[in-house]
Parts: sequence; structure tokens; C-alpha cells
Amino acid sequence: MNTRRILKFLTDIAANNNRPWFQEHKVEYLACKADFEDGVGKLIAEISKFDPEISHLTTKDCCYRFYRDIRFSNDKSPYKRHFGAFICSHGRKALRGGYYIHIQPGQCLVCTGSYWLPTNILTSCRNEIMGNIGEWRHAVENGKFIKYYGYPGEGHWEDDGNISQKGFGISLLRTAPKGFPNDYEFLDYLRMKDYAAWHVLSEDFFDGDGWIKKITDYFKIAKPMMDIINSVIDDYE
Repeated sequence: MNTRRILKFLTDIAANNNRPWFQEHKVEYLACKADFEDGVGKLIAEISKFDPEISHLTTKDCCYRFYRDIRFSNDKSPYKRHFGAFICSHGRKALRGGYYIHIQPGQCLVCTGSYWLPTNILTSCRNEIMGNIGEWRHAVENGKFIKYYGYPGEGHWEDDGNISQKGFGISLLRTAPKGFPNDYEFLDYLRMKDYAAWHVLSEDFFDGDGWIKKITDYFKIAKPMMDIINSVIDDYE
């Protein structure tokens, strides 16, 4: 994957986010899109080695459209400023957790897990964590997970693109969720409003051929956490 070419195009589209410019440079867009999709295809094949549930997926199942839905947005820019793909066994629109890759100048990252879960599913996830706290802590308090993702609330993810190097949980409640004890020893895990873990990557991370294996290692580390949450989500989907 020629990420430098992709990042150059994304830098240009950020400065010229309009239809006339895009049409003039559509050949370059299509080349970058094809290159990104080729990389995603190779990533799917590599992830399938440890998570066969996603082996049936194609790049079409995983890659997001580059065209923005501007109907309900104050930002009327017609095109995104990134390429992204969500590799999830139930599809990119599913609630079920999966593996996300995001390519954007200054904001390349990988993320594993689920976000924007409905309240009833979040409640069930919290009950599952409390009922199996030993298994949960083994998944998220081991050395590798903490090294690459940290503790709940340690990182930050702002809508304006201000994202910390690593994080576990995009947002947390200020207090215990309704119906849960305020004095619970591991309350931070219950205050989480999502169960997503991310790690920001440098742009040169993708140089050479080794990036797929390295990203797969990030995903492997977070998979036990995701599996616990998916075991709950599967009861609803």
C-alpha cells in the first residue's frame, strides 16, 4: 500500500474539498482508493488466521464510502478527509465489535471493539463485566494491553480530531451508571460508554511490507476484550 501517495491525496482533498477539484483529480482518487482496498484485503487475510469469523468478508463489506452524508451536518464538504475500513463479521454497520483502520494525515490509527452501543446493551455489558470480573481484568490489565491501549479514561478522543496516542474508552460517565453501585472496586469499567481501544500510528508506520503484521498484533492484543463484549451483543443481534 503506497500510503505516502494516499496521504498526499488526502492532504490535497482537505485543502480543496469541492466537486470541481475532485472531478479534476478523480483518477488519482481511484488509484488511491484501489491501493487502500488492496491493503485492507491483505489485512483481512492476515486477521483471518486468528479470527476465522471474518474470513468471509470482502473489501466491499468493510471499506466506508468516501462521499460524506451532508444532509444533517453543518459541514457541507462533500468528501471525507480519510480512508477507513471496519472489519467486522456482521458487517461495517453492525453493533458487534470489530477491527478498524483509519488513514488520515496526522491521524492514522487502529481501533478494536464497539462504540455507540444502545443503553440496554451497555447495561448487559456492565453486568457481564461484573459477573466475570476476573476474566475481564485478565483481558484488559495484562502488560501488552496496557502498553498499547492504557486504562479507562487515560486517553482522550475529541470530535475536533484531538486524539491521544492510545486510549481505552472514547467516553466515560462521571459517576456510576444507574442501577450500579458507586463503591464498586472496578467502577471505571462500568462508567465506560463504549468498549473501544485505539492506538495512533505514525505516517511512516506503513512504510515497507511489515505494517500488516504489526497492525494484526495490535488487534490480537485487544481481541479478548472484544470477545467478552461481543458475547453480550450477540444476544441482541
